[in-house]
Amino acid sequence: MKIKLSRIVMTIIFFTLKNIFSQVGDKVSQEKPNIIFILTDDQRWDEIGYAGNKIIQTPEMDKLAKDGNYFNYAFVTTPICAASRASIMTGLYERTHKFTFETPPLRKKYIDLSYPKLLKENGYKTGFIGKFGMSFENNIDTMLFDYYKRPKEIGTSKSYFRLSKDQTKHVHLTNQIGELSTDFLEQFSNKEPFCLSVSFHAPHAEDQDPNQYIYPLELDSLYQNITFPNPLMSEDYYFLSQPKFVREGLNRIRWHWRFDKGEKYQKMIKGYYRMISGIDKVLGNIRNKLNELGIEKNTIIIFMSDNGYFLGERQFAGKWLMYDNSLRVPLIIYDPRNKEHKNIEEIALNIDIAPTILSYAGISIPTQMQGMDLRNIIAGRTKTKRTDFLCEHLYNHPMIPKSEGIRTEKLKYFRYIDHKDFEELYDLANDPNEEHNLILDEKYSDKLNELRNRCNFLIEEYSN
Repeated sequence: MKIKLSRIVMTIIFFTLKNIFSQVGDKVSQEKPNIIFILTDDQRWDEIGYAGNKIIQTPEMDKLAKDGNYFNYAFVTTPICAASRASIMTGLYERTHKFTFETPPLRKKYIDLSYPKLLKENGYKTGFIGKFGMSFENNIDTMLFDYYKRPKEIGTSKSYFRLSKDQTKHVHLTNQIGELSTDFLEQFSNKEPFCLSVSFHAPHAEDQDPNQYIYPLELDSLYQNITFPNPLMSEDYYFLSQPKFVREGLNRIRWHWRFDKGEKYQKMIKGYYRMISGIDKVLGNIRNKLNELGIEKNTIIIFMSDNGYFLGERQFAGKWLMYDNSLRVPLIIYDPRNKEHKNIEEIALNIDIAPTILSYAGISIPTQMQGMDLRNIIAGRTKTKRTDFLCEHLYNHPMIPKSEGIRTEKLKYFRYIDHKDFEELYDLANDPNEEHNLILDEKYSDKLNELRNRCNFLIEEYSN
């Protein structure tokens, strides 16, 4: 009798606890999620282990990709930080928001579309830490965030090493951004929901420093005994095939700063990789803090870079040009509420970040936004598949030629705005490294005309 009674009691306890945990689970799933958006600077798509890079050490990025959704074909629409970051904030092409270096500040009517503005209006606590890279009309950015730490508030130097808060030591900026990120989480973890934007300067070069890639000192031995292979397409032929105004441009000048000699190349590429590994370590610290605070199960993490990068290919450094080296970036979306991992082949863009963040927050996406809600792609709900996008670089700089073009899943066409006779066409399906310019190949004449017309159409659409 006692045994039978104990079984009854245990059964009652079991179903009571099951009901309680079910209700807790339902509550978590119904709560608005926290969102952390992590942005790196100048990290190319293949500079992450998960993308197939056998040298770089990025265990935390790799884990995030394995746990979440990895976008194999993610791109920025403009490969320069200022314009790309404005596109990320607003979900708009550069052609529309018209902000880049040496332009007037981003206008209020576009700021009103930005994801921090709309999140804050809808009850989210908002934070921004690190490189902002934009100027907003009337300094509106200072009103968008409950926690706002830009470089001028981080230490007392303009270099990567800055004085700590107590002014007793110099700390690498990547690590300081990490410390501020965990500080934000400690302050706001009980004030859910929140959206924290973490914007690293790394692995951007320190242009005024002869060492260029300034990494945390604790990573000095990393990659020390590795000899990196020469970059693809680094032979003279690929450089000499460029038009004169590109050969004499800033991409070439900065190649001389960083990659023009073998020993220098080895030093610089190791510094660049160490900077990325430094970010990876901080990503791990952020995820550990989420676990410590008990909010990891309701915190979405989005990881992206503001543009790609040349690491000696075509004897270039930097970004700006319309090749995939500078357009293609890593993109990971991790939602702990959805355990299914996917490698996604559809095209994703920087202009998709704002609408996707709003969608996760349960906020209506403004119809003016030109990006897509990537949640629909993840869930397989898209009715119309994106098959192409406009790529452009409109910064008026004497050493960086302005360019515009269109990239589809299999083809790319682009031209130089001030030198329209110089056009390039690539069959990406058969030539993913963009080695063979087919602009004069008659077999592609019909495709070329289609792409020219489509490019013109998109330019007109996004100019209005």
